[in-house]
Amino acid sequence: EGAKMSSVLLVTCEHGGNQIPREYRDLFHGANDVLESHRGWDPGALRAARQLAKQLQVELISSTTSRLLVELNRSLHHPRLFSEFTIGLAASEKQQILNRWWHPHRRQIVDWIGEAVRQGQQVVHVGVHSFTPVLNGSVRRTDIGLLYDPRRPSERRLCTQWGRLLKGNLPEMVIHRNQPYRGAADGLTTWLRTQFEDRCYVGIELEINHRDLHPWTSDSTALIRSVGMTLAEVCG
Repeated sequence: EGAKMSSVLLVTCEHGGNQIPREYRDLFHGANDVLESHRGWDPGALRAARQLAKQLQVELISSTTSRLLVELNRSLHHPRLFSEFTIGLAASEKQQILNRWWHPHRRQIVDWIGEAVRQGQQVVHVGVHSFTPVLNGSVRRTDIGLLYDPRRPSERRLCTQWGRLLKGNLPEMVIHRNQPYRGAADGLTTWLRTQFEDRCYVGIELEINHRDLHPWTSDSTALIRSVGMTLAEVCG
């Protein structure tokens, strides 16, 4: 075992907005309510990601195109890669959408990570998301979820330490690991784990409850400050 690799942080935000490009707006006629909902985007996530990246002085790669055009956090084979609004498009049109939005986002991230790894660094990638407080009638108690793959020792170790620090800094918040979703489910980090080994790549999804970010308040700013401070401590 060689010397411990120095780590570098990358922040991404896949669902930062609910924009629909002009040429596809006809497909979303009358769909404003859905676009404004958690299905259209992750409210507050981009603001959180921007604050986090600025605070830690690290790279941010983000998208503001609605996940209802194409879901950047799903694999090409996933049945919900395209929503009910775009699933009926011709294969050639779907390919155009993938070429313009899905592939460039992934390529930018892979290139960035690949360059850091070539320089001998371990990349800690934090994908920032927000989730709806109530899903199908059930209230989610989680305020902050740290999603990771338990089979990856680096991820398990980082999230255990980060979760402990968050609980100490934010005693009133409910902090969970691998809730409200499982970190090993299909997504961007899951795919990136197949591209980079554990010692080079640590992929974490930071899931924050909408109610803590939207509408944004001074409490939201303080929350993200604590998130950044504790993350810096874990990665330091």
